Amino acid sequence: MAVNINRVVLTGNLTADPEMRETGGGTPICSLRVAVNGRRKQGEEWVDKPNYFNVTVFGRSAQTAHQYLSKGSPVAVDGRLDWREWADKETGAKRSAVEIIADTVQFLGSGGQRDGGGNGGGYQPRSDVPTDVSDFARQPDRTPVPDRGAPTADDDIPF
Repeated sequence: MAVNINRVVLTGNLTADPEMRETGGGTPICSLRVAVNGRRKQGEEWVDKPNYFNVTVFGRSAQTAHQYLSKGSPVAVDGRLDWREWADKETGAKRSAVEIIADTVQFLGSGGQRDGGGNGGGYQPRSDVPTDVSDFARQPDRTPVPDRGAPTADDDIPF
């Protein structure tokens, strides 16, 4: 039987400040819009073709992303695709969208700071910003490591 894989990894820049909200149960949710440039040949020239992706981050990672990221911030996202469907409130028409549910969001560059004015003041470098949002949400792995015996000497390696 084939194994299903649903994995997305991308790097790009935020096109807007992160938007924060909560579930009915109080779980923080942060929405990001990430632009990723692809290249394509148009005539004899190579041109950038932007692709835009909606990314959803949950929990403590959502709070950290909202606090430290802003429009223009470079990020790397690792997650999965999720397809959702709903009825339009005005017309009742069926709508659908594919979004990325982030497992990790890594801040690229030296970090960023929101300007607090809500005007999307752009990316402002900072040195005190964590680089990986997931570090705040990840619990230590307590899985026992199997004993692999004594290390081998370089002479025992067959290459």
